[in-house]
Amino acid sequence: MKFFRRKLKNGMTVLMEKREVPVVAFSITNRFGGAYEDSNIKGIAHFIEHLLFTGTKTRSHEDISREIEKRGGELNAFTSHEMTSFHFKIPSIHFISGLNILTDMLNNPAFDQEKFEKEKKIILEEIKMYHDTPQRHVLEMLEENLYERPFGEKVIGSEKTVNSLKRDFVADFFSKNYDPSNYIVSVVGNADFEQICEYLENNFKKKKLKMKSKEIKFKNKESIEERADIDQAHFVIGMHAPLRNTKEFDVLTVLDAYLADGMSSRLFLEIREKRGLAYTVRSMLNSEKSYSYYSIYAGTKKDKIGEVKELIFAEFENIKNMSEKDLKEAKERVIGLKAINSEESVNIMNELMFYELVGNAEDYYKLEEKINKVTLKEVKELAKRLVKKYSSAAVVPR
Repeated sequence: MKFFRRKLKNGMTVLMEKREVPVVAFSITNRFGGAYEDSNIKGIAHFIEHLLFTGTKTRSHEDISREIEKRGGELNAFTSHEMTSFHFKIPSIHFISGLNILTDMLNNPAFDQEKFEKEKKIILEEIKMYHDTPQRHVLEMLEENLYERPFGEKVIGSEKTVNSLKRDFVADFFSKNYDPSNYIVSVVGNADFEQICEYLENNFKKKKLKMKSKEIKFKNKESIEERADIDQAHFVIGMHAPLRNTKEFDVLTVLDAYLADGMSSRLFLEIREKRGLAYTVRSMLNSEKSYSYYSIYAGTKKDKIGEVKELIFAEFENIKNMSEKDLKEAKERVIGLKAINSEESVNIMNELMFYELVGNAEDYYKLEEKINKVTLKEVKELAKRLVKKYSSAAVVPR
């Protein structure tokens, strides 16, 4: 494995894992997302993500997608609380073409008025889609129950906030929050690192902007939403967790591997296999630089939510009986999954970016070493602390 890292004069941080395969996965991530928004403009970061695909001063939406896809490539993006990431995957021989397109999108967005209004309608449909998907909506409810506003509000925004956004305001907001000095570039594949750095240095100019995220305030709340058009109850419980760049996050990763991750986990066996209370039982670790929470989801019957909740707490309590053999197996799962995920270049592209966002990208390569240092005592102590305060959300049949 060959890893390269460089901080450019324009402030961009460039990370690369060199691979001798005929493919390149490439992303440019701005350290900017929903955490930088007030309630009255919630969703603007996600809106900007959409708008950058609608066209530049020299390319239409069709040009952008066609120039990537006709070469066998894929182009996409996502927005979270603390980042907006644009990425593509393309055969190595066409890498510069992909780089040209992404650079044009970030440097020369058109923000065409007609396209702006059309994209607004598309996002409103996206909001409805998430709301109408109970498995997704219940997770949004959980975040609202874990954090005060504005952080606790949906990254995508609401119908009210998205409808209120005006073209000129959004274009100005973009110019004030997109600066190469805040960009993380992550590359995995067969490309020339020096060529990439030279290209980025020549095509991105620093603005020296200073962004400030909103204060994140914790809370703990439980809520239930009834719906007439569903047959299954969707339940999720969540707890504030250690931040990603801490030793305790490694402990939590091991705890999760034993408790709730996979079909051999304690909760899957207890809730699904032994009692048949749910088809889906899964855990999630949501974490960026400034926040972290751990959640467990189950799709069950409305009248079984209480039993599922009791089983979750019972298994947290039973962590006290976890053995050294259990610990070893949990560690092997974490380390093994890392090896399996590393087969896909896009996974590594994102992992390097995430690790850089919270601290140092090279820590990704130290994961096995860090996991092996986790002790049984640390896992048991963390399990005991996590469940002292919690939030929950449920979407249930009326």
